[in-house]
Amino acid sequence: MKHHRIAAAGTALLLSLTLCGCTESRRVSYNVSKEADNFNVIRRLTVINARSDKPVFELIAAFSIEVDNEDNQLEIICETGENEYKKHFVSLNEWTIYVVEDVSGAEVDKYRYEVNFLPEAILPVTITSSD
Repeated sequence: MKHHRIAAAGTALLLSLTLCGCTESRRVSYNVSKEADNFNVIRRLTVINARSDKPVFELIAAFSIEVDNEDNQLEIICETGENEYKKHFVSLNEWTIYVVEDVSGAEVDKYRYEVNFLPEAILPVTITSSD
């Protein structure tokens, strides 16, 4: 009987530790997402053309991001200064993938705002007149 109580207590302790770890990771994930959505985290968004494996867009800023599945796009709001914001839309398709990474571990300005279109991904267009 004593062994059953010890086994039951050990199982209960192990279960509670497992649940605490799960709860803690969820809480941390929630808190990190909340901080990012409140523009307290500098992140980098990289959009990649999966067909060519080339990045086509990069954004480095304090931003909030939402995936709009109905319109198949990313909706991004950037904080560019005190009470200053910019909104971007990135269209998603079967050949577009994206990565968001936290870069706030680096020493950067809270209002850093950088958008890069990589020139090799943009096809040049020439317009001529038929005069």
